Amino acid sequence: MAKRKESGIDIVASLPWPLGIASGFIAFIGIQYGIGWIWGSSNNLFLSGFAKATTTGIYSPFAWFFLIACCVAALLSFLKRRRRRQLLGAQTGMDSLRDMDWQAFELLVGEAFRRQGYAVEETGLGGADGGKDVVLRKGGRKSIVQCKQWRSQRVGVPVVREMYGVMVHEDADAVKIVALGGYTPEAIAFARNKPIELIDGHALLATVMDIQAKNAPDGALDNPLLFAGSAAACLLVAFALPTQPQHSSRVSNPAPPYVGDTRITEPATPTKPLSPPVAVPPAMKATVQPAPKVYKADPPMTDAELRDWERRNREAMKIMEKNTPELATPPPR
Repeated sequence: MAKRKESGIDIVASLPWPLGIASGFIAFIGIQYGIGWIWGSSNNLFLSGFAKATTTGIYSPFAWFFLIACCVAALLSFLKRRRRRQLLGAQTGMDSLRDMDWQAFELLVGEAFRRQGYAVEETGLGGADGGKDVVLRKGGRKSIVQCKQWRSQRVGVPVVREMYGVMVHEDADAVKIVALGGYTPEAIAFARNKPIELIDGHALLATVMDIQAKNAPDGALDNPLLFAGSAAACLLVAFALPTQPQHSSRVSNPAPPYVGDTRITEPATPTKPLSPPVAVPPAMKATVQPAPKVYKADPPMTDAELRDWERRNREAMKIMEKNTPELATPPPR
């Protein structure tokens, strides 16, 4: 059976659930705001068109899709983590190891190594895996684990030899084979003096019982309230952020378009040479005109004032007649 191809949710679900939530929030910010910020200053018309579309909120559904998908994957990671811990704590003997299915058996083996300080990558839960079910990393060393839940059949030398070849191909440092039914003498002889560790069912059970005896309390990552609060806080923060990115009101000149690799530029408009300044005579300079004088009509004269004005007028006329000489000839017309 061919191994099922992992989807994006499967990849995120294989991570610790805090990384899944953080990945969703980063993807949300990147889609909602990063597209306009990165491509907004691009000279490429295609990319700048994508950037301008962010102001309409067209990418918001995609941002919310990735955020919710990563939160769902984080939930799967949280549930899988709790299931592994419960699976390890429920083992009581060889019969319980034989009664579980092969997927649960691989989860149990991975959790047993995880409790011993290994970073565990489960690779074989989707079907055939090319010989490796679990990849272990610790102290800069990489080990490959093959799980065989054969209840009565023992593992022979072909399987051990195949795993040794996988170790060389994967450039790993060691290989571990976990089998309930044990190994043939030929397989044990082949693994001697090689970086191959053969773990039978009794050795696996002893490891599980030793971990159970330590009774390690649940960590913070196993607290459902912490998971629910983290996921809710991430969604609330994303909901509170503005849908459209804020742009400055300054309008910049658009970059000239490109045709292929050549930038199109408009021909410069020829300008007339500037003439030297002309001196303006002082007489032509604008002068400040005084404000027109407003005359107000005098009030009407009384009879006494009118008689006095007539008298002074007659006296003035007499003085003018005495002082003005008569002309000998009349002036020409």
